Amino acid sequence: MKVLGLGLALTAVVSTIEYLAWGPPAVVPAVSFGLLATGIQVVAVWSLKKGLNAPYAELMKRWAVGLGLRMGGVVLFVVAVLVDRALFPPLPAAFGYLGVVVPLLFAETKLAK
Repeated sequence: MKVLGLGLALTAVVSTIEYLAWGPPAVVPAVSFGLLATGIQVVAVWSLKKGLNAPYAELMKRWAVGLGLRMGGVVLFVVAVLVDRALFPPLPAAFGYLGVVVPLLFAETKLAK
């Protein structure tokens, strides 16, 4: 649950910064992709935890699940920007996703314990 709390806090911080920088149009993409990144990290850490005490091959499978989920987030970003660029401007959407997923990824070594 530490991942969820940290992800929600990061989403709030990133969304506030984007609101101050770009105004109200940046809120929807920032919050949407911040929450997406949080959800992805929660599932990735949960998957990784199950493989930490398993054989190496199982650990790598679980690590690959997290990698695939994060790449799926990038694909969803591209799709959202291509489908509705007015609702999901590229820069706020990218910062919303990366501003949450990257710090959580670096914190993953501590959060997976």
